Amino acid sequence: MSSSFGHVFRIHTFGESHGGGVGVIIDGCPPRIPLTESDVQHELDRRRPGQSDIVTPRKESDTAVILSGTHDGLTLGTPIAIVVKNEDQRPGSYDEMAVKYRPSHADYTYDAKYGTRAPSGGGRASARETIGRVAGAAVARQVLATLAPGLEILAWVKSIHDLEAQVDPATVTHEQIESNIVRTGDPVAAEKMIQRIKDIRAEGNSIGGVVECVIRGCPPGLGEPVFDKLEAELARAMMSLPATKGFEIGSGFAGARMTGREHNDPFRMVDGKVRTTSNRSGGIQGGISNGEDIIFRVAFKPTATIMTSQETVTSTGENTELKGKGRHDACVLPRAVPMVDNMAALVLCDHLLRQRGQCGQ
Repeated sequence: MSSSFGHVFRIHTFGESHGGGVGVIIDGCPPRIPLTESDVQHELDRRRPGQSDIVTPRKESDTAVILSGTHDGLTLGTPIAIVVKNEDQRPGSYDEMAVKYRPSHADYTYDAKYGTRAPSGGGRASARETIGRVAGAAVARQVLATLAPGLEILAWVKSIHDLEAQVDPATVTHEQIESNIVRTGDPVAAEKMIQRIKDIRAEGNSIGGVVECVIRGCPPGLGEPVFDKLEAELARAMMSLPATKGFEIGSGFAGARMTGREHNDPFRMVDGKVRTTSNRSGGIQGGISNGEDIIFRVAFKPTATIMTSQETVTSTGENTELKGKGRHDACVLPRAVPMVDNMAALVLCDHLLRQRGQCGQ
């Protein structure tokens, strides 16, 4: 099973949703990077369940323990292992799902591929697997802060269902995003989104939406030609997250309706640096960062588990029905925000180290 991500800065995640724990092994982290468990915990607290009344009520502290790779608050350059124990396991909630495939979940496809699966919470297909990613990205953020201190990565909820926030990627702040439980930079839209999630959950239904992300202060030159283009790596990272259904960067699909004259980003010298007067490229040209803000969006589907009866089949091939049980998000967007910006941190850290290794800068 492919559970690794990255080339130079490489993570390998492990664990199932209702197993003993989940975590990550990180290889390729440079030595002498400041790192403590509190650095990791800050990011894990942003994605953990039970943090507000619009997310799953599963109660997990998601306490990170660094098992290796550091000494006196600094990385050693050796593999870093981080583990988080599962504390609030309820495998009994999934007894029926052990023999009935949940619609739009990975139950059937895992059985089709492996001939077996962990039915409790979806096993590796659960969003709980992203703990390892976020923990690894917390280390990546420390590397970026040390080697590229001007680089900033921010994500927020752009839309939920048919409600869209008005957020300026050039000026939005972390404090604005984290000031509301839905994690958007628009306080007016936030209130409407919160109410919409509560109403949908009361119906036993679910909704999706879009997360937008900006990378500010990215130096020009990151990314590789052809297959490892920076936008391709970002797309791969985002589409590997649970519930993702779409990715676009810069003008995205809207660019297909423009002419070249409308879409091109003219160059201009500003304070001795090459800049563009517009940014429809989204900060990347030819697969390589150009120094402008990198802006992309990720679409998330409605949560697959809903509390109404749906048609399905059993693992023995019989038609039946299944009604959702357990503790689930009616909308994954508020908890998806830290997953998106942390996956972006993994991509940027890996490409920064690749660039330094290949070109010495």
